[in-house]
Amino acid sequence: MARARGLEAIVMSDARSAILARVDRALKTARIPSGDPERVALHAPAIPAAAVVGRPFQGRRDEIQARFIAESRALGVDVFVEASADAVRARLALLVDGQRVLSWNADRLPYGAGTVVAGAAWGSSPRDEQALAQVGVTGCHGAIAETGSLALLSMPGCSRAVSLLPPLHVALVRAEDLFFEMGAFFEARSDQIAAASNLTFVTGPSRTADIELSLTIGVHGPARVVVVIGP
Repeated sequence: MARARGLEAIVMSDARSAILARVDRALKTARIPSGDPERVALHAPAIPAAAVVGRPFQGRRDEIQARFIAESRALGVDVFVEASADAVRARLALLVDGQRVLSWNADRLPYGAGTVVAGAAWGSSPRDEQALAQVGVTGCHGAIAETGSLALLSMPGCSRAVSLLPPLHVALVRAEDLFFEMGAFFEARSDQIAAASNLTFVTGPSRTADIELSLTIGVHGPARVVVVIGP
């Protein structure tokens, strides 16, 4: 009996060691690169050395933007940087062309982008119409450079479902929405946060992993996230 218990303890110890080893490997390789770097990089500015992914850094607005782009790319987010409001609207028109769109209300979208999604479903539309959407279009209340996260507040005209339901989420980011870290965002948007019903952080496409550490994209949210940064 004692020998059997000893063998059982050895087996359990080996299993524990194997599991911990897999967790350790997963932590070392957790960052997922973009699947198509050329498609993302063509529209992003050169990234200064100070904005290397994972390096603590605070600096000028252009450097903060570059850091946000670097972190977003590493998460598999497509990033486009446009020099004018007209260019932002043109980019959005290309992204939603021929697609069923679910959008924040027109007056909640920056750069006059509401004109591009004039025929879209809104957060107030019937649920069956929202469920058919292929693209969700939102603005942004904060873009966190340190993590590549988008901060979206739920309030009238800014439905949370828009960023969660469709398989593609397009977020329009203004220069003033860029913050280096979470603390700066919370300080600058404290009044809006207090008035909102919900605050959602979007950090790349939706990812789900099972106990075997097999990663699946797009199960509990969009499989693709596109960010369009304007002037």
